[in-house]
Amino acid sequence: MDGSNVDAVTAAELRAFIERIEQLRAEAQDIKNAEKEVFAEAKGRGYMTRPIRTIIKRRASQPDKLAEEEAVLEVYMAALGMA
Repeated sequence: MDGSNVDAVTAAELRAFIERIEQLRAEAQDIKNAEKEVFAEAKGRGYMTRPIRTIIKRRASQPDKLAEEEAVLEVYMAALGMA
């Protein structure tokens, strides 16, 4: 195999990787836009979006990490006289 064939194969493979990444980024942007629309719809219906985001984050968390976070939050709030 001469050098030009290796370069051609490498360039084609590299181009394929780049195009796949570009496609994934375009899809990710579409998803972000759809998510914004859902939050806007919820807000339009009178829901506060910040608590919704918090609930989504908590639902995605591992239960033991969430429990630890909540325990630390209670300690910090008590220290500040907020409990």
